[in-house]
Amino acid sequence: QVKLVESGGGLVQAGGSLRLSCAASGDTICVRAWNWYRQAPGKERELVAAITDAGSTNYADSVKGRFTISRDNDKSTVYLQMISLKPEDTAVYSCNADSSILKGRVGVYCLETYYWGQGTQVTVSS
Repeated sequence: QVKLVESGGGLVQAGGSLRLSCAASGDTICVRAWNWYRQAPGKERELVAAITDAGSTNYADSVKGRFTISRDNDKSTVYLQMISLKPEDTAVYSCNADSSILKGRVGVYCLETYYWGQGTQVTVSS
């Protein structure tokens, strides 16, 4: 099991910045990729940024150059630094952990599943 708790959301003016945090606990060694998703009202959930356990990153075209995903292994925390925010970035942002059974080891059984946090609201005013 992996527990995820997001923080850092809020209200910001267009052009401003926010840093979201995702604090992870539990069997984090099972996670092969950490992801940030967002969902705006009336829209489908979309993948915003991802970072693998090897450190490779990937971004949605709409946020490239503005958002940066990173992780602090010592703190078991994943961050999403957002700059030059736009009103269209307004959404609930959720942290997601992609757990793989292949990452299991002696004493640790990993599930093949996704874990989700509760989400944090980001509102960008124009």
